[in-house]
Formats: sequence, structure tokens, C-alpha cells
Amino acid sequence: SKSPSPRQNVPARYFIMKGGNLQNIDISQQEGIWSTTPSNEQKLNEAFWESSIVYLIFSIQGSGCFQGFARMGSAVGCERSQDWGSAGSGGVFKVEWIRKESIPFQFAHHLLHPWNDSKKVQ
Repeated sequence: SKSPSPRQNVPARYFIMKGGNLQNIDISQQEGIWSTTPSNEQKLNEAFWESSIVYLIFSIQGSGCFQGFARMGSAVGCERSQDWGSAGSGGVFKVEWIRKESIPFQFAHHLLHPWNDSKKVQ
């Protein structure tokens, strides 16, 4: 499906979304939503409107693995989720899960983050 982005020529963007608990991943996978901290909202919205597609790679802090990845399906809104399992979360936005599976960080050790001193992606 096509992204609603008006700027289809800008490459895809990728974000690693660190969650505080597994409950939020479960809510996200069941309801197709995510909520991040208010400090991340502007970055995500800019990427959503300026990129052809935005991929979100999810990981629970301390889990040692990724829990899967999704496509950002809407800009971050003002509405907040009553069920969201962490304080300080911002607005809710739609996500379309592509893969729901635990993937240990060791399978991604060959990926290095060029804007973070070429550290491993995890």
C-alpha cells in the first residue's frame, strides 16, 4: 500500500522504538497503535510526512532482542491511550505490524549505526 506521504522521493526512514514493558508491545500488536514520549513526536511526524515510508523496529528495554517491526500508519495525534502501560507517553498513532517475532540482537550485530559512532544496532 502507498504511504500517505506527499514526498514519495525521500527514502525510507527507520527508528528503533524502545518500550518499557511487554504489555505495550501486546497492545500495539492487537490494536495497531503505538505511543511514544512527547520528545519523539516531532521527529516521527517529520519523518512520516517527508519520507516514502517509516519503519519502526521495536525492542523492550533489557530484553536482549527486537520484538518485531512495523510501518508507521499515521502521524502522531493528540489522543492518548487509556490502556498504555507507561507514564509520560504522548499521543497515539497507527502502526501496521509487518513481523511479530522476537529476534535476538546477535542476529543484527553486523548492522552498525553510522550516526552513533558505528555502534551495533540494538
